[in-house]
Formats: sequence, C-alpha cells, structure tokens
Amino acid sequence: MFIKQAFKSRHEWWRYAVGVVIIFIATQIGSIPFLGAATFKVIQQGGSFEDLADTTKLMTILDSNLTLFLMLLSFAVGLLALLLVYKFLHKQPLVEATPSRKRIDWGRFWFGFGLIAIFTIIVTGIDYYSNPQDYVVQFQVIPFLILAVIAIILIPLQTSMEEYLFRGYLMQGIGVLARNRWLPLILTSVTFGLLHIANPEVDKLGPMIMVYYIGTGFLLGIMTLMDEGLELALGFHAGNNLIAAMLVTADWTVFQTNSVLKDISEPSAGVDVLFPVLVIYPIFLFIMAKKYKWTNWGEKLFGKVEKPITVSKEIHENAIDKML
Repeated sequence: MFIKQAFKSRHEWWRYAVGVVIIFIATQIGSIPFLGAATFKVIQQGGSFEDLADTTKLMTILDSNLTLFLMLLSFAVGLLALLLVYKFLHKQPLVEATPSRKRIDWGRFWFGFGLIAIFTIIVTGIDYYSNPQDYVVQFQVIPFLILAVIAIILIPLQTSMEEYLFRGYLMQGIGVLARNRWLPLILTSVTFGLLHIANPEVDKLGPMIMVYYIGTGFLLGIMTLMDEGLELALGFHAGNNLIAAMLVTADWTVFQTNSVLKDISEPSAGVDVLFPVLVIYPIFLFIMAKKYKWTNWGEKLFGKVEKPITVSKEIHENAIDKML
C-alpha cells in the first residue's frame, strides 16, 4: 500500500506543515537567480519593471535557453529541500516515498516516459504534415544542443520535484492524516492544477485550460494509487515535459525554447482541452491497467487507509507471560 508507507516513518501532521513551508521557501530562494538576472536585464535596457510582473513578457527578457535553465533551477533547489525533509524531518527513505515495492522499478518509469513521448511525437508529426501552415521549422544546431543538455538534465528534476511533492509527499501525508484515499487524490490533483494558473497559457486560452491541468493531476494521481507507486507518474511527467520542450514551442507557452518546431497557429480552448482529458487520458490508463494488471479500482482510489498494527514478538510474549 503506497500511502501506508508513510506510517513507517515519522508522520505527525506538524511535520508535513513544516515540510511544506521549508520546500516553499527553498523554491523561492531557487528563483532568485532568474528574477535577479531578469531585473538586471530590464535595468540595463531601460525597460519597465511592469514586465517582471507579466509572465508572458518575463519569459522573453533573457535568452530562451538561459531562461529555461534559471527557471528550472528553482525546481532543482526545491527537490533538494524535499529530499532533505524526507531524510531529516520524517526519517523516511526515498524508496518508501517512491513505490510500495521493495525497490524502485525503472521499467515502469521508462514505460510511462515512452508512452507519452511516442504519442506526442506521432501526434505532432501528423499535425505538422496535415497543417504545415501552422508550424515554422526553427531548428538550429547549436541552440538546440544547448537546449538538449539543459532539458535532459533539469526537466527530470523539475518533474520529479512536482511528483514527489504532490503524488508522494502530500498524497501520503494527507492520506495518513485523513485515513482515506479519495481526499488526497482530489486535493493533490486540484492543487497541482491550480498552481499552473499563472502560466501564460491561461492568459491566452482562458480558464478552460485549467480543466487540462487539473485533469492531468488526476491522471497522475490515479496512476500512483492504482500502481501503488510513483514510477509511472515520474516517467510520464518527465516524458511529457521533455518532449514538449524540445519538439515544439509557441509564443504563448511557459516553455519558449529553441525547439525543432514553432507553433504559430491561433489556439482555442475547446476540443483541444477536453479531448485529451476525456478520451486520451482514459486510454493511457487502460493501457497501463492491462500491462500491470490493475484490479480493485474502487478500493485503491476511494478506500480507507488503516494504520498497520505492528506488535513485536518480544512484547507479545511478555504480555502472554503477564496474563499467565
């Protein structure tokens, strides 16, 4: 039982409250280099400080590769803080925060990664050849290679930080406190989605895009609970963000990179938002369910979380002796 893993470590409510504060402060500290560099560039060019408050403009102040590096740096710092919180505040080994199995299953990670990566490449390729007027090929060897190094190293750290925080730390923490599975699934999924509300995609597409973000949170949460581990979600999230950053970008996305393609079409928040959540995501879950033989969906998604009763042999024998 994935959530029950937290019972093996120190799991008092105040530890999770303190842990969240520590992680939040760490990510803010990690964002200082990005904001500092952007502020310096604005001052140097005699620009307006209002640009720093506009997420869309903020993403274009610095070189795109430098922006990506500095932006992802805050997640790397946050991940380090999260690992330290696990180790020193909760005394919880990372393996207990990842699967309910004895060891991390990297096969599951790569399956999740490959599933979304192959899907994204195929769909983008079909759309490119069907609607070539919607794309510009902007591939440049040197900028792309720099992007590849940054993305391959830092994007998995970014997605791992988010997965360990939401589907790991908070899923287990809320689960052991609420003693059920449905509340942590809902809270972590909705919170995950709402944290994307400052993304430039929301300004461009409107609040409808939040259905996609929250739906993605539920997809990753269901993966975690049904598979009793984080590996599928870790791989899926990393594959999604990595391929997206390197394959195609647009002027209105949070990742504005030196990717192979640039989408110049006018986006709309309708079918493009609902179709993945209502059709594609269930197909992904079906594929995973068949491969890993998921059963007992109701219990795993909505069941109770009961604290294991652990009685040592010595205590048990002493109690019997006293009774005699």
